[in-house]
Amino acid sequence: MANGWAPESAVQDQIEDSIRDAVLKARSDMPSGEGPEDCDGCGERIPEKRRAAIPGVRTCIACQAGRDAKRAIFSGINRRGSKDSQLR
Repeated sequence: MANGWAPESAVQDQIEDSIRDAVLKARSDMPSGEGPEDCDGCGERIPEKRRAAIPGVRTCIACQAGRDAKRAIFSGINRRGSKDSQLR
């Protein structure tokens, strides 16, 4: 499905770039190191099992769920070229 001067693999390249960017963003958002015992959001104590499972975690489960919900609204870069996709 050639599109003007674009190579045959242009669509697949866009998909792969979008996935790569999402993975890099997720990795950069992951906590690391020694995290606090209390949640940065609400001040409640972070359960020991959560702190052991996710080194460097800074929020409790409830606060993290709220942050994740906000992040899902804005997905980031839109590489699709159709005008309709730009209107979201």
